[in-house]
Amino acid sequence: MKLKQLEVFVAVADHKSFSRAAEALYLTQPTVSVYISSLEKELNAKLFVRNTKEIDVTEQGMKLYQYAREMLILQNRITELFASDSGKAKPRLVVAASTVPSRYLLPDILAGYKEKYPSGQLELRESDSARVIEDVANHVVDVGFTGTLIENKSCRYLPFYEDELVVIMPNTDRYRAILEQEKGLEWICREPLLMREEGSGTRKEAEKQLKLSGIDVGGLSIAASVESTETIKRSVKNGIGITIISSLAVREEIAAGSVLAFSMGKNRSTRKLYLVYNNSYALSRQAENLVKVVRELYPGCGAV
Repeated sequence: MKLKQLEVFVAVADHKSFSRAAEALYLTQPTVSVYISSLEKELNAKLFVRNTKEIDVTEQGMKLYQYAREMLILQNRITELFASDSGKAKPRLVVAASTVPSRYLLPDILAGYKEKYPSGQLELRESDSARVIEDVANHVVDVGFTGTLIENKSCRYLPFYEDELVVIMPNTDRYRAILEQEKGLEWICREPLLMREEGSGTRKEAEKQLKLSGIDVGGLSIAASVESTETIKRSVKNGIGITIISSLAVREEIAAGSVLAFSMGKNRSTRKLYLVYNNSYALSRQAENLVKVVRELYPGCGAV
């Protein structure tokens, strides 16, 4: 068994695709297939279930995945340890982030990281908060940024930013009247509501805040569940419904007056955004450096 076989196997498992893994590794798809076939033959195990759209890792494959991932991480750290200053070795830092931190905070964080640590490679994966935490717990990625906290014994969370959730609605006479007249949130139950998809940190926190305000989440008129924040914003502007969203994601629209913002309570309805990493493994040097950058940009990082 060769490390290259394991590298290809992990890439296919991460990307759930032979073609996308081939692109990531700068190999041809037939070459990737040969590596996987030879590994399956050597281990006498079926590692993937091939479907029409994507592939899934089998139970045997998941057992191998954990060990293979650890071996590749160790290889990376050995390379890093003995790398010369010539710049030939470029260790890779894999970062996962949910939508809000990925789009509205990470550009500045990663720019600060690249400015201080120009060597090395960065890979950013965007998904929902639940998947980010799952990938951190499974050591698929080095560091994650998420909009909610899901208890997991493998994860350590460092709160670094406080985000406010607001209700946004079309800028029409009807909603301007609601903005002026309504004090509580009960009126939301009468409106078509657009929500982020299940697993989204924004959705989890929105439901939590509604419950704290005495709103029965089961009684809401949810018109649609949407994965894209941008699609939700456009839908609200077009009058399809209202939504609960991060103020970070909609600050430009609020400033321009294309939507109206309604506070979610007398006290600002805030949630913390977290930097999360796996506390069962030592952080790589690159991951440690990223944590340092976050702490410098957000001095309260880690404070509870």
